[in-house]
Amino acid sequence: MHGLLQPVLNQVKRLSPAHAALFPLALLLAGCSTVSLDTPTTRPSTTAPVTESAQKQVLRSITTQQDRLYRVAAPLLVSNAPLCKGNARNLIGFSAKTKYSFSEDYVEAAQSLGFEDRLQVTGVLNNSGAARAGIKRGDILDSVEGKAMPQGPNAERQAAAILGPLVSSRSSVKLGLIRNGNNSTVTVPLTLACGFGIELGNTDNVNAYSDSRRVLVTRGMLNFVRNDNELAYVLAKELAHNALGHPAQQRMNATVGGIIDNLTRITPDTSALGGSGGVKPMPQESDAAADRLALYMLVRAGYNIDGASSFWQRLANQYPA
Repeated sequence: MHGLLQPVLNQVKRLSPAHAALFPLALLLAGCSTVSLDTPTTRPSTTAPVTESAQKQVLRSITTQQDRLYRVAAPLLVSNAPLCKGNARNLIGFSAKTKYSFSEDYVEAAQSLGFEDRLQVTGVLNNSGAARAGIKRGDILDSVEGKAMPQGPNAERQAAAILGPLVSSRSSVKLGLIRNGNNSTVTVPLTLACGFGIELGNTDNVNAYSDSRRVLVTRGMLNFVRNDNELAYVLAKELAHNALGHPAQQRMNATVGGIIDNLTRITPDTSALGGSGGVKPMPQESDAAADRLALYMLVRAGYNIDGASSFWQRLANQYPA
């Protein structure tokens, strides 16, 4: 949304909804695993000590908002893999975290919520390969293809490095799990999807960003949209910019990437968000192209686009910049 708003209102009535995607998005992008951090709309003051109970509230909010964002993004990424050119990837179908996946100050709070040194499944999407294989929230990842899964502060990054080469050359991956103290082995079918990371931004600014690799939606935007369909409009627009290579064409990858890196922190530096943050306005022709592709992506993913025109008009009226 960092470019000019250029809704193609006349395009909306020309398209009709399609069937929903059969295979939702895999949350864990092998080789590109990310941790998006967000806090509730009312969050503890950064100038006063944060109690453990307040930290628990923050982490619970992270889980809730991430689950929604991933759930809405899932059919868009999976249904539109053919449109993502060289950015389609095999994905697994769940997210996993350790107590170190959050800010250093939140390790104890994460541990009190049940996180530990080992990677623990935090979310599984319905009908994904992981769901069909029987993986459940709370499962501990013990091994992959017989090799022990990493533990500790860098477990997510190390696990992504292990999984990356595997998923790029296979149709399924064998995982060892621990559930309620019992060991089991499951074979997880992989899902081809657009390989763009989906991030939450910890700011009340109403905005969204894309940097060729990721899409970030701010907490403010999540609060602005009235339903999941409107959230899908926002995600599709930024995914379309990435698929069309617009951030690279604008030479904005590094600038927008820095903004995304900042906003995924629990306490980001918001001092530069009052202006453009160094981001160039998107040329109208590029924005219009992204609008057209976004509508097509939405239809392919089974979303209702009847409200797209009114949503963009409402956003433009309330937040002209």
